[in-house]
Amino acid sequence: MKNRVVHFEIQADNVERAANFYKKAFGWDIKKYEAKDPKDTESMGMDYWMVMTGPKETPGINGGMYIRMPERKLHTFDCTIQVDDIDKAITDVKMNGGMIEGEKMEMKGVGWFARAKDTEGNMFGLMQATNPDMEM
Repeated sequence: MKNRVVHFEIQADNVERAANFYKKAFGWDIKKYEAKDPKDTESMGMDYWMVMTGPKETPGINGGMYIRMPERKLHTFDCTIQVDDIDKAITDVKMNGGMIEGEKMEMKGVGWFARAKDTEGNMFGLMQATNPDMEM
Protein backbone atom coordinates (compact mmCIF):
# COMPACT_ATOMS: atom_id res chain seq x y z
CA MET A 1 0.00 0.00 0.00
CA LYS A 2 1.29 3.47 -0.85
CA ASN A 3 1.73 6.25 1.70
CA ARG A 4 1.90 3.97 4.74
CA VAL A 5 4.03 4.95 7.74
CA VAL A 6 7.06 2.64 7.67
CA HIS A 7 9.41 4.10 10.30
CA PHE A 8 9.24 6.42 13.29
CA GLU A 9 11.86 8.32 15.25
CA ILE A 10 11.95 9.33 18.89
CA GLN A 11 14.06 12.30 19.97
CA ALA A 12 15.47 12.24 23.49
CA ASP A 13 17.53 14.47 25.73
CA ASN A 14 18.81 11.29 27.42
CA VAL A 15 18.69 8.27 25.09
CA GLU A 16 19.57 5.73 27.77
CA ARG A 17 16.71 6.95 29.98
CA ALA A 18 14.25 6.96 27.06
CA ALA A 19 15.36 3.50 25.88
CA ASN A 20 14.95 2.16 29.41
CA PHE A 21 11.42 3.61 29.55
CA TYR A 22 10.30 1.98 26.27
CA LYS A 23 12.00 -1.32 27.09
CA LYS A 24 10.31 -1.59 30.48
CA ALA A 25 6.91 -0.09 29.60
CA PHE A 26 6.41 -1.90 26.27
CA GLY A 27 9.07 -4.62 25.98
CA TRP A 28 10.72 -3.02 22.95
CA ASP A 29 14.22 -4.07 21.88
CA ILE A 30 16.48 -1.01 21.52
CA LYS A 31 20.11 -1.25 20.44
CA LYS A 32 22.70 1.28 19.37
CA TYR A 33 23.28 1.16 15.62
CA GLU A 34 26.64 -0.34 14.81
CA ALA A 35 27.46 -0.08 11.11
CA LYS A 36 29.55 -2.79 9.51
CA ASP A 37 31.66 -0.03 7.99
CA PRO A 38 32.53 2.76 10.51
CA LYS A 39 32.22 5.32 7.68
CA ASP A 40 28.49 4.55 7.51
CA THR A 41 28.01 5.65 11.14
CA GLU A 42 30.11 8.77 10.58
CA SER A 43 28.07 9.74 7.51
CA MET A 44 24.90 9.80 9.62
CA GLY A 45 26.47 12.53 11.76
CA MET A 46 24.94 11.22 14.97
CA ASP A 47 24.65 8.24 17.28
CA TYR A 48 21.52 6.31 16.42
CA TRP A 49 19.58 3.55 18.19
CA MET A 50 17.36 1.04 16.38
CA VAL A 51 13.94 0.43 17.95
CA MET A 52 12.25 -2.93 17.31
CA THR A 53 8.67 -2.91 18.56
CA GLY A 54 7.94 -6.58 17.86
CA PRO A 55 8.69 -9.60 15.70
CA LYS A 56 9.00 -9.08 11.94
CA GLU A 57 6.08 -11.42 11.27
CA THR A 58 3.56 -9.31 13.23
CA PRO A 59 1.95 -6.09 11.93
CA GLY A 60 3.54 -2.83 12.99
CA ILE A 61 6.56 -0.65 12.35
CA ASN A 62 9.99 -0.24 13.87
CA GLY A 63 11.92 2.97 14.27
CA GLY A 64 14.89 4.75 15.64
CA MET A 65 15.97 7.01 18.49
CA TYR A 66 18.55 9.76 18.68
CA ILE A 67 19.68 12.60 20.91
CA ARG A 68 17.55 15.71 20.55
CA MET A 69 19.71 18.50 19.15
CA PRO A 70 19.20 21.70 21.18
CA GLU A 71 19.65 23.93 18.16
CA ARG A 72 17.15 21.96 16.08
CA LYS A 73 14.23 20.76 18.17
CA LEU A 74 11.95 19.09 15.68
CA HIS A 75 8.20 19.33 15.62
CA THR A 76 6.81 15.94 14.66
CA PHE A 77 3.54 14.07 14.63
CA ASP A 78 3.08 11.48 17.35
CA CYS A 79 2.25 7.79 17.06
CA THR A 80 -0.21 5.55 18.85
CA ILE A 81 0.86 2.25 20.39
CA GLN A 82 -1.68 -0.59 20.26
CA VAL A 83 -1.88 -2.41 23.60
CA ASP A 84 -3.82 -5.45 24.80
CA ASP A 85 -4.76 -3.92 28.17
CA ILE A 86 -4.97 -0.12 28.42
CA ASP A 87 -5.09 -0.12 32.23
CA LYS A 88 -1.89 -2.19 32.44
CA ALA A 89 -0.22 0.03 29.82
CA ILE A 90 -1.16 3.16 31.79
CA THR A 91 0.31 1.61 34.95
CA ASP A 92 3.48 0.57 33.10
CA VAL A 93 3.95 4.07 31.66
CA LYS A 94 3.62 5.65 35.10
CA MET A 95 5.84 3.05 36.82
CA ASN A 96 8.63 3.70 34.32
CA GLY A 97 8.74 7.49 34.57
CA GLY A 98 6.19 8.47 31.94
CA MET A 99 3.01 10.47 32.44
CA ILE A 100 -0.62 10.07 31.40
CA GLU A 101 -2.30 13.24 30.16
CA GLY A 102 -5.88 13.30 31.43
CA GLU A 103 -8.07 10.22 31.73
CA LYS A 104 -8.43 7.29 29.36
CA MET A 105 -11.43 7.72 27.10
CA GLU A 106 -13.67 5.41 25.15
CA MET A 107 -13.86 5.91 21.40
CA LYS A 108 -17.18 4.25 20.53
CA GLY A 109 -16.73 1.39 18.09
CA VAL A 110 -12.94 1.77 18.13
CA GLY A 111 -11.52 1.21 21.60
CA TRP A 112 -9.99 2.86 24.65
CA PHE A 113 -7.47 5.66 24.18
CA ALA A 114 -5.07 7.49 26.50
CA ARG A 115 -2.57 10.26 25.75
CA ALA A 116 0.86 9.80 27.34
CA LYS A 117 4.33 11.35 27.55
CA ASP A 118 7.62 9.49 27.79
CA THR A 119 10.54 10.45 30.04
CA GLU A 120 11.68 12.98 27.41
CA GLY A 121 8.34 14.80 27.12
CA ASN A 122 7.43 13.19 23.78
CA MET A 123 3.68 12.67 23.34
CA PHE A 124 2.22 9.36 22.20
CA GLY A 125 -1.09 7.55 22.32
CA LEU A 126 -2.14 4.22 23.81
CA MET A 127 -5.00 2.32 22.14
CA GLN A 128 -6.79 -0.83 23.23
CA ALA A 129 -8.99 -1.82 20.29
CA THR A 130 -12.47 -3.14 21.05
CA ASN A 131 -13.24 -3.90 17.40
CA PRO A 132 -10.83 -6.63 16.23
CA ASP A 133 -11.77 -6.06 12.56
CA MET A 134 -10.74 -2.41 12.58
CA GLU A 135 -7.36 -1.67 11.01
CA MET A 136 -5.19 0.59 13.11
